[in-house]
Parts: sequence; C-alpha cells; structure tokens
Amino acid sequence: MNRIDRHLWHRFLGIAKPYWFSEEKWGARGLLAVLLLFLLAINGLNVLLSYVGRNFMTAIANKDQSTFFHLVFVYLLVFLLGTPLTVFNSYVTSKLGLYWRRWLTNYFLKKYFRNRAFYEVNSNTKIDNPDERISQDINTFTTGGLSYSLTILDSIITFIFFVGVLWSISTTLVIITILYSFFGTIITVWFGKRLIGLNFTQLRREADFRYKLVHVRNNAEMIAFFGGEEQESNQVWWRFTEAFNNFNLLIGWQRNLEFFTTEYNYLIIIIPSLIIAPLYFSGKVQFGVIEQADLAFTQVLTALSLVVSQFQDLSSFIAEINRLGTFREVLEVPTPRNQPGATSIDTVVDSRLALEHVTLLTPDYQRTLIKDLSLTVQPGAGLLILGSSGSGKSSLLRAIAGLRNTGTGLIIRPELKEMLFLPQRPYMILGSLRSQLLYPKTNTDIPDEKLYAMLQQVNLKDLPVRVGGMEMELDWANVLSLGEQQRLAFARLLLVHPPYAILDEATSALDLENEEQLYQQVQATSTVFISVGHRTSLLKYHQQILQLNGDSSWQLTQAENYSQKVP
Repeated sequence: MNRIDRHLWHRFLGIAKPYWFSEEKWGARGLLAVLLLFLLAINGLNVLLSYVGRNFMTAIANKDQSTFFHLVFVYLLVFLLGTPLTVFNSYVTSKLGLYWRRWLTNYFLKKYFRNRAFYEVNSNTKIDNPDERISQDINTFTTGGLSYSLTILDSIITFIFFVGVLWSISTTLVIITILYSFFGTIITVWFGKRLIGLNFTQLRREADFRYKLVHVRNNAEMIAFFGGEEQESNQVWWRFTEAFNNFNLLIGWQRNLEFFTTEYNYLIIIIPSLIIAPLYFSGKVQFGVIEQADLAFTQVLTALSLVVSQFQDLSSFIAEINRLGTFREVLEVPTPRNQPGATSIDTVVDSRLALEHVTLLTPDYQRTLIKDLSLTVQPGAGLLILGSSGSGKSSLLRAIAGLRNTGTGLIIRPELKEMLFLPQRPYMILGSLRSQLLYPKTNTDIPDEKLYAMLQQVNLKDLPVRVGGMEMELDWANVLSLGEQQRLAFARLLLVHPPYAILDEATSALDLENEEQLYQQVQATSTVFISVGHRTSLLKYHQQILQLNGDSSWQLTQAENYSQKVP
C-alpha cells in the first residue's frame, strides 16, 4: 500500500529539487516569484470584493440606489483588473510547467542513456514501460507538481487574507471552520488511501495495454505469417480486461469517497448562515455581512480542505510520483551485478583485444556458460566462435561489449567507439537512408557518390532509386528484407573502417555468394573481426576457431587444424 509519508515526500523532492537548483534556476525562480505576486494580487482583489459584496447586498436590502450603482461601478473596475491577472497567472503557470518538463525530460534522458542505463532498465522486470514514464509521467508530474504547489501556496495566502475577515465577523465561525476542515481531511484520507494504490496499478495496466498494441503493430507481418491473430487478440483483450477490472474497482472507491465529499460540500452552503443569521435577526450585523461571511467561510474552508477537495486527483498524482520516483531510483542505484558481494568481470581499455581467465555466468549467477577462457585476437587474424544454441556465444559478445559482466576474469579491449557490432538482425534507426548508412556516426560529411558506391559494393545498387533517394525516411525494418538489412549493416562497417568488428551471425540471411563477397571486402581492410555463426562456410575467412561445447568447456584451434573445416 502506497502512503502519503516521508518516503513519498523524499521521492517528490528527489525529482523536483534538481530543476530549482539547476542552470535554469534563476529563470524558474523568477517566474515563480511572478506567480506569487499574481496570487497575492488576486487574493487582495477577492478580499476587496468581499467588502464590496457586503455593501452591495446591504444597499439592495436598504433600497439605496446611489450606493448600489456606485458599487456596480466598483465591481466592474475590480473585474477589469482581475481578468488580466487571472489570465496571465494561468499563462505563466503553463509556461513554467513547460520549461520544467523540458528540463526534467532532458535530465531523465541523460540518465537513461548514460552508461547504457537504458539497456539495464529494459532488462529490469521491476520497471515497466520506461518510455511511458519519460513521455507521459514527466509531463503529468511537472503539470501536477506545479499545480499542487501553487494551490497549496494559494491556500496559505487565502487563509491568511480571509481568516482575519472571518474573525472580524465571528470567532465562533472561525473555530467551526477549522474543526470542520480537520474532520473532513481525516475522513477523506481514511476513505481515499486505497485510491493511491489503485491509481498506481491503473497507470501500469494502461501502459501494458498500449505496449501490447504497439507490439502487434511492430510485428504485424510475423503474426500474419503464423496466423497468430486469435492468440494475439486474446492477449490484447486480457490486458484490457486487467485495466478494465482495476478501473472498475477504482471508480467504486471514488464513489465511496464522493458520498462523503458531496455531503461535506453541501453543508458548506448552510453553515455560515446558521451562525450569522441570528446576529442579523438581532440587529447586530447588516444584511450584507451574511454574504461576506459566506464568501470568507468558503475561502477559508477551501484553503483548509485541500485534501478533501483534491484527493481523487491527488491520489493519481501520488501514483505518478511513485512511478517516476522508482524509475529515478533505478537509474541512480547500481545494478545488482555491480553491488558488493557480486563477482564481476574486470575490463581494461587497451589497443588490443584479449580475454584472460574469463569465467562467464548467466545474469542470475545460476549457470556457468564459459569457464576460464583465455585468448588473444591477433591483428589480421579473424576469430570465429562456434557452438550449439545456448552455449554462450552471444553472451560472450555481450561481455566484450560491456553489456554483461557476471563472472570473473579480465577482458582487455579497445574503446567501444573503436568497435562495431553487427547483430543477426541489424538495428534500423528512425531516419533517412543516409542516416542508416552512417549510423552510429553523427555529423559525418560523406559525399553521396561514396554512399552510392558503397551500396553497389554490397549489392544494393538499386535501393536509393527504389525507396526514393538518400533522404527518404521510411520504416526500414519493414521495408527491407532481413538480407537487405544485413547487407546495409556491412555497408556501415565498410564506411566506418573500425579497428575491430564483431559479427553475430551477421550473414545468416544471405546466400553463400553474397556472404563470400562481403567477407572478402572486410578482409581487404585493416579491420580485425570476430564472427559468431553456425555455417562451416565461415571457416575460410578466419584464422582462429573458438568452439564452445555447451558444458562451459571450450577449445581454441587454428582454422587449418579444425576438424570440421570445409574441404
């Protein structure tokens, strides 16, 4: 059960505080100061209106026409002043919220992409839908955080301004107001605390439902090939049903809370009159005082009853704080594999690539994939890694890339920017054909002639014409076949000329002719390459063969001595 407690407050401050002490702090604080002035001015006008309203109603009761029309003019003047104050208060609030969202989104994105945290987060089952938390929860947090902060500030100012007005009319009414609001707050929190957990669950289940729909869209072709419509439909419907059932429970608890809050708000209408009317009947106050007491009572009670009036929305906001707070904590706290007591493979950055007594474990430390592996990849001598499925081939590549370090030993490798990884299914970015070729490099000024020549080298000469040119932006993962994507990945490799390249079944979708042509072109460069594959046709392009046996043992041999090499 999530509660409004100290932990929640620390989470809120952990997310909110950095912005107000950032490089944008003076602009943010300046806008906040402007909003404070607006609130002071608006509340000052409201106090003035309470006196104008009092005299206005008294003038009506006394049939005093001259005073009545004079006060009508005063009313119009106050409205004329109040309109721009209210409008600009809303405008500045929206601008400050927008600036805060921009800064906080950038803040989270930096943490998300720093040290490949996005890879760890998406492997963490405790954090669902990080994309949702960045794109929507941050917006809700900044909007809600600013709104509630200003509402609290406004409530404090309103209380200070109007409690004096109410005290001057009736001390009894002040005491009743404080007791009534205290009673209402206690009951609301008792009734409504269940809403916090339900709102948190609802956000997660709605996000899961959307994620499943996006998953279907991204894998539409494969689902159609397999005829998996019924199963996918059932899974989508199941996730919707989960969201539906939780929301059904949520509105039930909202109904229970609304029973109390509705009665609470109805009584507000009559309480001031019950206290002040006898004073009017006895001639101790004028008729307009009843109107003023009603306004002052409502303002003070609203200021003190913030939890009662806002609890349903507040429970949703608390859920957002918890979602964003847990996300921030995961980005800040080291992953379990790096915590004390967990062994890890050490990494040393050097110009060479070597492994010294590396024992590689699964991420949960439950199984040994490779035991005590030592090897050196010599310049100009390619290494081919073979083995059955599950023997640890791809895991070893992840360890070299720094994506996994569960185990012991030492990996010596160059800077990651000097290594290019080609997976079995290449990553197709959202962008133009030019950006596909240049990825992951940025701001690379390569003439079109060289790009066209490179496409011809990898047998994709007609691709620019077919898709509409180098600047055309398409959904490349669906437009290109897997074989075309693999050839495009080799074009990236040949353009970049990295010192080292790691190819994880990078030619699995190609025919042997295309495979041979691409490997020969890579061999003609100075790039040292490591390949993972199943095809024996790859043996002739490598000088060393690492055979993983699946029981954590291994053999390292020269290609000419490998027993399964192609004649």
